Amino acid sequence: MVLIKNRFRICIALVIVAFSACDNEPTLFDGPPFVRFTSEAETLRESFSKVINVEVHVVGPAPEKDLTVRYNVSGNAREGIDYVIVGEEGNVVIPKGKYFGNIQVQLINNSNNIIRSQQVIFTITSVSGGDVEAGQDGGKLGSTFTLTITDDCILGGNYKGQQSAFSIPVEGITITSEDCETYVLSNWNINFSFFPFDFPLTFIDNGDNSLTIPQQEGDFGDMKGYGSFDYQTRELEFTIQFLDEEDIEDFTFTLIPD
Repeated sequence: MVLIKNRFRICIALVIVAFSACDNEPTLFDGPPFVRFTSEAETLRESFSKVINVEVHVVGPAPEKDLTVRYNVSGNAREGIDYVIVGEEGNVVIPKGKYFGNIQVQLINNSNNIIRSQQVIFTITSVSGGDVEAGQDGGKLGSTFTLTITDDCILGGNYKGQQSAFSIPVEGITITSEDCETYVLSNWNINFSFFPFDFPLTFIDNGDNSLTIPQQEGDFGDMKGYGSFDYQTRELEFTIQFLDEEDIEDFTFTLIPD
């Protein structure tokens, strides 16, 4: 029985070694080199405020001189209304000795409480600066990237929270909604608690610049409150009332678009 077990262990070890040897074998690129989009698609809400890097990269050796990748833009999203391209449109450069370049896109938040989506389609058309193809297999693979922009509700988006103009802002706060009437705030813990926990909050847009926090259960018992929205600055102010805790005063904070 011991002999059988030892043989079994030796077999398993040999199998592992065999697979390891296969994994360690070098893979040589035999060309021809080509440029493609690193991914094929992405979907973002229009309230996404950071610059989007649409990445292109070289498959093959690093170029010996700058590569200029030319592309065109299509789709039903409207440039200047739904998005803008940062920098020179139509060209992106992959520097000498590097593998990557980025088309930079900035979304425009024109929220109007109409939920729909639109697309920006980027297509690589040519590459100059070296003997490099546009897309794999003559452009059939990796030569297009589709950015889908999903409309957001007026109050939706990313925010920073402050208790006052002199307090340190709390970042990474989001507001989301499925119907542009009832919203969910991801965290109202704006330097309120020593515990680093996110406290979510549900509130209602009354349609007249006022907000209602309906009675709901929270980390400090039942609570409710009210708020307001400034359409010019897009800032929100909330006041939370704690119904089960007489020792906790009403808590007011402001959210600033990030």
